[in-house]
Amino acid sequence: MIDMPLEKPQHRIAVLADQCVQCGLCLPVCPTYGLDGNEAESPRGRIALAAALARGQVSVTTALREPIDHCLGCLNCQRVCPAGVHYEELLVETRGLLGPAPDRPALLLGVVKRPKLNRWLQRLVRWTGAARWVPAILGGKTAPSWRAALSLLPRGSKLSAVNSISQREPDLGAVALFPGCTASVQDAEAERAAESLLRAVGYRVTRLPAFCCGALDLHDGATADADKASDKVQRAWSGAQADHLITITPGCLSTLRRALPGVRVGDPYALLAEHSDRLSFRPLALCVALHVPCTQANVARSDAALVQLLKRIPNLELKRLSTPPYCCGAAGSHVLQFPDRAERLRDDVIAHINTLDAQLILSSNIGCRLHLAAGLAEHASTLPTLHPLTLLAQQLDIR
Repeated sequence: MIDMPLEKPQHRIAVLADQCVQCGLCLPVCPTYGLDGNEAESPRGRIALAAALARGQVSVTTALREPIDHCLGCLNCQRVCPAGVHYEELLVETRGLLGPAPDRPALLLGVVKRPKLNRWLQRLVRWTGAARWVPAILGGKTAPSWRAALSLLPRGSKLSAVNSISQREPDLGAVALFPGCTASVQDAEAERAAESLLRAVGYRVTRLPAFCCGALDLHDGATADADKASDKVQRAWSGAQADHLITITPGCLSTLRRALPGVRVGDPYALLAEHSDRLSFRPLALCVALHVPCTQANVARSDAALVQLLKRIPNLELKRLSTPPYCCGAAGSHVLQFPDRAERLRDDVIAHINTLDAQLILSSNIGCRLHLAAGLAEHASTLPTLHPLTLLAQQLDIR
């Protein structure tokens, strides 16, 4: 972390940008550079734009901010950077300086960030069948962001629901589960699975209230709203009386860690893998494709622990999807702001899925999973998608 005066974000951006040696090792792992072949759509191109903006060498124009807005925040570049550039921090600071994009779907994101409203509206859409008839009636008049949102409504899983699992006598400490916003609505089953698995190995699990951690606002440049969410996270954690804070959604991790420096914040996989000798799984003769979200690979860095756990399920055939530069394109609000670009990125991932002869897709990030499910539906595929924690809990042998 670069220690600079808080009142001078331009100085922080300039110092962060100066860490880049322009070596170009980030180019092969950048999804947007692969998509466009344009230097401005690469990490070092964005760093150069951010530096020029911070030093007052350029003015803010649509052409300048577009490549910065297009960035997925996947952090593939940060992981391979030999100079140790803090790219995520630079991106957040630059977007904070620019402010939210003029065409940011603020109303739609406001719904996404409010779990109760989100749940109620989804029920209404399903009851009325609006996902089918609204785009058909309005046609081109429907905003692309709303069409994308309607396409992301969950289609359900063909596998059974998670059963209640007896709790082992807790002897490993206390874990607090952060439900989040979208995950608390769309991934409630996976959150129950996480609780069951953690209790099965010996953790005491408590649940924090469901609300947005601020990730969507922070990465969109809405700094004031992100700061309010951060304060809410701190207040919720202060009463948790837990040793760890976990989330099943890796896209929340950076923001939670930013709000709670010094707190052990992660996803459940490392904790479960550390005590996997306490878990036994029933066999499952199934071929599954594992999609590892960018944030799980580059922020949580828990993909090895996840693979270790899945390989403990007897007869399960596991096929991992390609590593960088592949990204499904969901990337928080990116799928709503730039649906065409998100679809192009997703098409590459689905093309790879189609080569694997898989019977199920696993992905631990709700945005990625809904985005992939929507793409599969467009290709008339009935391939189900599932959170890996749900599968692990379903196969847990409780005898």
